[in-house]
Amino acid sequence: MPATGKPVGQNPKRLLKRAEFLAVRRGEKRRGRFFLVEVLDRGDGGVPRVGYTVTKKVGNAVVRNRVRRRLKEAVRIHAADDMVPGNDYVIVGRDDALRAPFGQLKAELSRRLRGTR
Repeated sequence: MPATGKPVGQNPKRLLKRAEFLAVRRGEKRRGRFFLVEVLDRGDGGVPRVGYTVTKKVGNAVVRNRVRRRLKEAVRIHAADDMVPGNDYVIVGRDDALRAPFGQLKAELSRRLRGTR
């Protein structure tokens, strides 16, 4: 078990193609202060897939990449176990994700992925 105290599950696969990202937009939207999570149930029961995006409104490329890296790390070490098999997730980062304490970011991401407020 890692230092987080959660059992290590299977890491989600990545969404890579634009068509996959657009397909997830038809699903449920879970808004938060640090990010927006879009969820689509594929219905196949396979490994969950996740994609990350940060718009240019957040800042230049350096800032956007820092937001994306923080979100990826939060999913990797904490929230991957909260993802439901057979679902696709797109996490749209906001600029508040960069200034938020990492513990708060992890907790919020975990809540949004589970679908609780």
